[in-house]
Amino acid sequence: MKAIWTSASTLARLAAVLLLGLWGAGAGAQAQAPDEAAVLRDLREQTQFISVTVTDLYGKQQTRQIPVMIFRPAGDGPFPLVIMNHGRATAEKRSAQGRQRYEWLSRYLVGKGFAVLLPTRVGYADTYGDFDPEDTGSCQSRRPGPMAVAVADQVMATLAFAKTLPYVDTSRWLVMGQSAGGLTAVATVSRHPPGLVGAINFSGGSGGDPDGRPRNPCSPQQIESLWKEQARSATAPMLWLYWENDLYWGPDVPRRWHEAWTAGGGKAEFHTLAAAGQNGHGAVNFDMDHWVPYAEAFLAKLGFETPGVIARPPASSFAAVDEVDKVPVHAATREGHYRKFLASKLPRAYAIGPKGAAGTASGDWAIGRALGFCQRKGEPCKLYAVDNDVVWTP
Repeated sequence: MKAIWTSASTLARLAAVLLLGLWGAGAGAQAQAPDEAAVLRDLREQTQFISVTVTDLYGKQQTRQIPVMIFRPAGDGPFPLVIMNHGRATAEKRSAQGRQRYEWLSRYLVGKGFAVLLPTRVGYADTYGDFDPEDTGSCQSRRPGPMAVAVADQVMATLAFAKTLPYVDTSRWLVMGQSAGGLTAVATVSRHPPGLVGAINFSGGSGGDPDGRPRNPCSPQQIESLWKEQARSATAPMLWLYWENDLYWGPDVPRRWHEAWTAGGGKAEFHTLAAAGQNGHGAVNFDMDHWVPYAEAFLAKLGFETPGVIARPPASSFAAVDEVDKVPVHAATREGHYRKFLASKLPRAYAIGPKGAAGTASGDWAIGRALGFCQRKGEPCKLYAVDNDVVWTP
């Protein structure tokens, strides 16, 4: 497959959201479209466009330009690669589905030393419209095979592009995905491409409707058949993570899908996590405290042992947590932003930078999100307080 890429500037988005680094979103915040947040300078965010050619269920072929978001660590690399793949909103919401950033997952992976490439597939955001290569037909007679080919084709085009980047090491790469992106990861593993060492499937599948058919996806047996067949050619190990209160699939269907995959010869470690939020389907974004330990163990087995969990510093003697006037930020930030931190529930964290940046978060992955909010514009930040302790030292 031929892949062509061109640069696309994203700097114009900065001004509209100048204050996003000052106050974090809640623990249930979902992945953001790139026009909803400033460029993540600390993750060296870029967006490139590549050309992909895909065929839909009805044999219609199209070539489109899709955006690929790139996040990477500091330094020249080369860094091992993760290609992360997004989900699929239900039909009535798909026109509003923008590019998915998966910021907290991306921050976790960059912290472990990975370069992360996140393609927005054909039929979403920039290419939403009259061509949908992920259409699988009617609910009772779905054909997910052509969709699986189309999504994996786009991963392979992204991989071809990654091979041109001097800071990416494609001799060791992983594919990951959430929802339809999880199906994308499974489809990619079935092709056993060179350099692929593992994959993570977050809540993967197809055919769910949390409003019209909660916990009762369309034709789940078709995914069983597809994945049993695809498993015959799969070699890379996988980690499959689902949540008990997934309103797309329910708790039982994913287990049958996993049984089909392993019956076909595929290798996959399967875990059902406890209920998270109102709908665990998107819990990759808001239940990191619980899924990250599984990912850490899985990735360590593959040789990626750099910790992705940010350690909690010990309490310091700099100040008591409620001594607002001691916080080394501007007075306005102390009185507004830091007092919001003090009013938030535990677990919570507050981070500050040397030039006045600040970030706070409570709930899931509080330390990581507080640092992320603080560092978005590129300023290096340190934790000031965690829960009821000041941990900062001058």
